[in-house]
Amino acid sequence: MTSSSAFAGGDEFSQCVIKLQDTARQQGISEQIITTSLAQVKYVDKVIALDGQQPEFSTSFADYFGKRVTPWRVEQGRKYFAIHRQLLNQLTVQYGVPGQYILAFWGLETNFGSYKGSMPVLDSLATLACHPRRAEYFTTELMQALKLQQKYQFNSRDMVGSWAGAMGHTQFMPTTYANYAVDGDGDGKVDLWNSVADGLTSAANFLQSLGWKANERWGREVIIPQNYTYEYLGSKDVLGLDKWASLDIRQVNNTPLSVADMQAALYLPAGHTGPAFLGYHNFDVIMRWNRSEFYAISVGHLADRINGASELKVTAPIQARFNRSVIKTMQAKLNQLGFDVGEPDGVLGRNSITGLQAFQRSKGLIADGYPGQSTFDALGLPKS
Repeated sequence: MTSSSAFAGGDEFSQCVIKLQDTARQQGISEQIITTSLAQVKYVDKVIALDGQQPEFSTSFADYFGKRVTPWRVEQGRKYFAIHRQLLNQLTVQYGVPGQYILAFWGLETNFGSYKGSMPVLDSLATLACHPRRAEYFTTELMQALKLQQKYQFNSRDMVGSWAGAMGHTQFMPTTYANYAVDGDGDGKVDLWNSVADGLTSAANFLQSLGWKANERWGREVIIPQNYTYEYLGSKDVLGLDKWASLDIRQVNNTPLSVADMQAALYLPAGHTGPAFLGYHNFDVIMRWNRSEFYAISVGHLADRINGASELKVTAPIQARFNRSVIKTMQAKLNQLGFDVGEPDGVLGRNSITGLQAFQRSKGLIADGYPGQSTFDALGLPKS
């Protein structure tokens, strides 16, 4: 079921829910679940508001990273590694994913299970299924949530999670839950809300299914030379470590990179004045869990810290929060000047960074793809 017009509750939402009930019947969902759960869903204004304010697309790297890789999370991660060491060691052997990574996901998603979200999942998913932006996707997720409820006899009151419908210790969306969640404690039921063993085992299984390479790290912080031209930057430029070493990209202790037979891409989440990272294959795997470079860097570094590593060598600079309307204006101006970045959407994605780099080079600026004040000045635009 898809929608082509905005819903704001009331009769329109009620009509949408009736159509969703028909879809549920077609997919074999019982009349009892339809009557007691789907027919009772409520429209939630807050869900639509949050859908347009995702921090991965609007906040600065320093703010995002600083709120997620905290001393408290590092301390708790180390504590839970000791508590769950036997299970985590078993998961490493079975799935090839070291325990510190599983804990990093758990820590970022739900603060190690201390906060799994409080919004009714079915209400959130129905609200999003009746909104035009991603109606088809969320209809699929809603149907899958109802199937999970039917299979495991979950009570609707207990099915709480994020505004987007993510659930349990590891905040799985319903289709991920259905396809990759595992009964880690052997009780015959896959319960991501109440079983830590189910949650951690499911995370390991999911990461393996996404292509996690055992015995490889996620990436590392690196130092780039002052004369670096930024010709290679971001996920579009995946090069061998020997190539990065030849460009004098170095480890943070200023020693040469290892030239193992591995591929990597260079990321500058705060521009050339902030920390730099090489992301390896497992960085891409983390990105398949959450399509945010900020998130992937945070998971990787938190895992390193849990495993005993030091803080970043280069501190992320304090930068202004991105305003999506300002980024859209910048994208429109770049298009106008002949630097094609695609349809303006307010998100600083790959095409925008590439176009921004080309503009920066044309103006003799450092071509780091970051929209700093000098870039806005050159574009003739205010930054806020």
